Amino acid sequence: MKRSLWSSLLLGIGLICSGNVVMAQQQAKVKLTKAELQDKIKGGWAGQTIGVTFGGPTEFRYRGTFIQDYENLAWYDGYIKSTMVHNPHLYDDIYMDLTFVEVYDRVGMDAPVDSFANAFANASYSLWHANQAARYNILTGIKAPESGHWKNNPHADDIDYQIEADFAGLMSPGMPNTASDISDKIGHIMNYGDGWYGGVYIGAMYTLAFVSDDINYIVTEALKTIPAESEFYQCIADVIKWHKEHPDNWKRNWFEIQQKWAEEVGCPEGVHMPYNIDAKVNAAYVVLGLLYGAGDFTQTLEISTRGGQDSDCNPASAAGILGTMYGYSKIPKYWKMGLAEAEDIDFKYTKTSLNRVYAMSFNHALEMIKRNGGKVTKNDVEIKVQQPVAVRFEKAFDGVYPVRKVGVNKQLKGSYEFEIEGTGFVLVGAAKKNEKSMPDFDIPLDIYIDGKKHASFIHPTNYLTRKDEIFWVYDLPKGKHKVRLEQKEDKAGYWVDIANYIIYSDEPNKGIEQHVH
Repeated sequence: MKRSLWSSLLLGIGLICSGNVVMAQQQAKVKLTKAELQDKIKGGWAGQTIGVTFGGPTEFRYRGTFIQDYENLAWYDGYIKSTMVHNPHLYDDIYMDLTFVEVYDRVGMDAPVDSFANAFANASYSLWHANQAARYNILTGIKAPESGHWKNNPHADDIDYQIEADFAGLMSPGMPNTASDISDKIGHIMNYGDGWYGGVYIGAMYTLAFVSDDINYIVTEALKTIPAESEFYQCIADVIKWHKEHPDNWKRNWFEIQQKWAEEVGCPEGVHMPYNIDAKVNAAYVVLGLLYGAGDFTQTLEISTRGGQDSDCNPASAAGILGTMYGYSKIPKYWKMGLAEAEDIDFKYTKTSLNRVYAMSFNHALEMIKRNGGKVTKNDVEIKVQQPVAVRFEKAFDGVYPVRKVGVNKQLKGSYEFEIEGTGFVLVGAAKKNEKSMPDFDIPLDIYIDGKKHASFIHPTNYLTRKDEIFWVYDLPKGKHKVRLEQKEDKAGYWVDIANYIIYSDEPNKGIEQHVH
């Protein structure tokens, strides 16, 4: 065991030693100095910030392909501060974390779920995917956890909570089940099923990075928080297995992930497209970076970025976990250059800088240690380390398969009709107005299915409160259905652009259509 990692280790019965990892058949107690604990928390937040800055220029530029070795990935002194000042929107995965950290700081450790939901739903930053769908739901009366349920949120399996769950792990050192409890409350605001599991898993890896310096152990042990019957578990288990089979070839592992797991089912932007914001696939790229990086900060950042797709959030997660394991003081100087000059800058849309969140998370961690059987003294903490337990099983889009995507690309004029054959559909479109200076308007719409009114709802022109999908339903009786969209009020200068619709059925598309003439 490394003295730098453990100050002292007080074990229960039946120790099994493996490399630098010590595992106990019964619960262990780990003692760290407060300085060591704070150093690890700082390392987690700093690692996130470094990772998202590094990967920012490649975000979703590489879809369905990895970034080739000859593509230069930039890093230089002053990069972090420049990005925070000139491209603050890049840090959405951090200021979303900070929204929840600020609620804990303001309301207390027993803050109800509505405090978190309302804070992010009413925040002044833009959101996308599962977060935006949840915001719309909350603002129109669909509260958490229903706001994240897949029947109310077509993005339920997307990456959103996965990129926001770092705070849950950083405030729960050595306590993966405590982080899972936090994620149960907050992660279901915007996600469900695999989308929720992404946050549970990332959070668990952070917690274990406080008490282990073995990446393989952290990756594997954290997976015990995920139900084995879930696709998320199976995907990550495959990545771990393929790493053992191809330990020196991350690209071979990447191809295996692409071949088996890259089909998008939920996210309307990704269905029938190479775009993939699914939690499990992007979590697989985080794990690629961690396993093949083997504790090396540069290799971890590079591989998790070169995996493509959400290639700023993925290295942010990987570097945050590695930064927690290292501690701030041992993150290589090359990657910290220019960091200190950015640490007092508040992240946009927040009142929190890195220096402030270092202190906030430290205080939250001390409280969680005390609440979960540990001890806090003047100079030290004693953490009651938890053995990971799987959270409950849930599956989004169960028995639901996309079979066709039909382009529309027209403005709604009074009404629009279309027919489907299947069990459901997602109608994609956006509310528009002639001029940005015009006041926003909530366009009222009705949806009719087979001649009967199915729902009435609004489609806001306000970008912050928008609805990216006009309407969706997944559980119609299998067969042919006529759908009609009607605009209830026609107001000059405001309209709805209909982009496309996706048809779903209860069995996969065979891929070839035979037309009989």
